[in-house]
Amino acid sequence: MQMLTPHVFWAQRHGEILLRVDLSDATNLCISLQENKTLQFKAQGHGAKGDNEYEFSLEFLEPVRPEINHKSTQRQVDIKIRKQEERWWDRLTLQQKRPVFLAPDFDRWLEESDAEMELQAKEQEKINKISVESRVREDPFLGLKKGYLFMYNLVQFLGFSWIFVNMTVRLFILGQDSFYDTFHTTADMMYFCQIMAVLEVINPLLGLVKTGVIPAMIQIAGRNVILFVIFGSLEEMQNKPAVFFVFYLWSAIEIFRYPFYMLACIGTEWKLLTWLRYSLWIPLYPMGVIAEAIAVIQSLPIFDETRLFSLPLPAVLGHSLSFSYTLQLYLVLMFLGLFINFRHLYKQRKRRYRLRKRKVP
Repeated sequence: MQMLTPHVFWAQRHGEILLRVDLSDATNLCISLQENKTLQFKAQGHGAKGDNEYEFSLEFLEPVRPEINHKSTQRQVDIKIRKQEERWWDRLTLQQKRPVFLAPDFDRWLEESDAEMELQAKEQEKINKISVESRVREDPFLGLKKGYLFMYNLVQFLGFSWIFVNMTVRLFILGQDSFYDTFHTTADMMYFCQIMAVLEVINPLLGLVKTGVIPAMIQIAGRNVILFVIFGSLEEMQNKPAVFFVFYLWSAIEIFRYPFYMLACIGTEWKLLTWLRYSLWIPLYPMGVIAEAIAVIQSLPIFDETRLFSLPLPAVLGHSLSFSYTLQLYLVLMFLGLFINFRHLYKQRKRRYRLRKRKVP
């Protein structure tokens, strides 16, 4: 039976040989090198003579390295082989007469001068990369900074995860009854996490991270007003369902945000986690602000009645100015902060995915 050979197209660089075998839907691939010089190829696929078994052999002009990199697609089989010595070959095969099935791959073909320019460009890219890395390594405290940021994000992740899991389990076991004792079961951990979160304002001020100070300050200050002033100082508010929804929405956002930053400290990225970090806030952040606003509105009559935090006034003007007026002003500022932070987060998301698209070849 006559041996069928596929069409093979070749190109070269100073350091490697590039082969493209015109064989679609190839299966049972068998590619090997004999004595680091002769390439043996055999596969089942659809070529010039239909769906058959094809094979060929090429004895290279000079020795090559034993490693063979190949990739089979629906249209072709791509093979990449490294030369033992990085230099330009006059031809591909040892025999001067070119095999009839072999032809130049003009899509990837380069003359020697063009290949040298490409090689120089790659070398310059390596030099630039090394230069950038060396500048980064100039900071003697870089490892310490990354270690601190990693531990901070890890501690916050564990804290908010404990809150989220605790509330979820209690919700499944107790149902709606869990709404009324959320504060008493999770407040201590929430106090800890929100006090720690003040570091998110300090970190950019110290140059440890490159995030904006204002958005972080708006979020931390807003949450701490709700936690310490509305819930912490009013026992009447601690048994209301609003506490459950505020705490649950806060923790649902943070259990994805903190691990994202934690992995970024060690140069690791999970695509799903990245998408969740830059997408979940779109519904959850406005819902959280609405839950906070409901809590503030529910606290207004309590502050009027208890006169807690009221501002004393001269006798001519009355006894005191209720703190509820301050909270009404705060409600307006809360939604202004929502707009500022929403805009900031949207820009972050847009910039993130625009950069990712640029990296895709």
